Amino acid sequence: MAKKITYTPKKNTNNQLYTVTEPMELLPFLISIMPHTSRNSVKSILTRGQVTVDGKLIKKHNHPLLPGQVIAIQSNKAAIKETALVGMTIIYEDDAIIVIDKEAGLLSIAAKFAQELTAHRQLINYVKQEDHNNRIYVVHRLDRDTSGVMVFAKTEQIKQDMQENWREIVKERIYTVLVEGVVAEEEGTIKTWLTESKSMKVHSATYDNGGKLAITHYKKIRNNEDFTLLEARLETGRKNQIRVHMETLGHPVAGDKKYGATSNPLKRLGLHATTLALIHPTSKELVRFHSKVPKVFLMYSK
Repeated sequence: MAKKITYTPKKNTNNQLYTVTEPMELLPFLISIMPHTSRNSVKSILTRGQVTVDGKLIKKHNHPLLPGQVIAIQSNKAAIKETALVGMTIIYEDDAIIVIDKEAGLLSIAAKFAQELTAHRQLINYVKQEDHNNRIYVVHRLDRDTSGVMVFAKTEQIKQDMQENWREIVKERIYTVLVEGVVAEEEGTIKTWLTESKSMKVHSATYDNGGKLAITHYKKIRNNEDFTLLEARLETGRKNQIRVHMETLGHPVAGDKKYGATSNPLKRLGLHATTLALIHPTSKELVRFHSKVPKVFLMYSK
């Protein structure tokens, strides 16, 4: 069975702290705690002076460690994360992928020739801080007004592999959704076929009309007189799937005027990508990335 690892965004993560449990040299210790980072990258971290042992800066690869000593890794990227990244937080990074927690309002990727700030453009600049030849590739997208977990690849080959095998490698996609009105059912499943019109709007049919089959499972979390907070789990991942399915349910996503909403209490779309679990493209471990539900979602469903 694949090993399962869960990652969630943390604040003030400039220093990553580790406690030594057995005698060993510094380089092997660092390699052991960073299994997804190449040996050369670990050496670079040491050379750049980003590692301290009990508060003392150490650059020697063979520096002896003793049980109980505390190793701190200060990434030079940490400062970039806090000062240069706008509307997003890096949850996880290794040599293969970068996973972010995107805020509502930030584009995933720019339209052709557009120069607007995007998650993709910021990450390109971010990885180039370490090596000008580094690149970032979009694996999937979130709508501008949808927040939450999003993954990018560091090589074109990994991007292609992930996209071609997306249905097999993705084990869980969960969204938190604030919808209009009171959903009567505690849980349910919506199964329809989706087609996109020339006006870029997706339409839903309860019969096979040649469109793409879309399946969404939902569960009620709580509600008040005006709104219901749902957990939506995607069995398929079609464009605008949850938005269309909530309209089909008769309870449009709050703020989603395109798909039938008449209110906009959050001043954004009431859709948050809470959880993404997938098989890591290189380690083959089951990794699970999680983003906390925005407090405003809870406030309007209380």
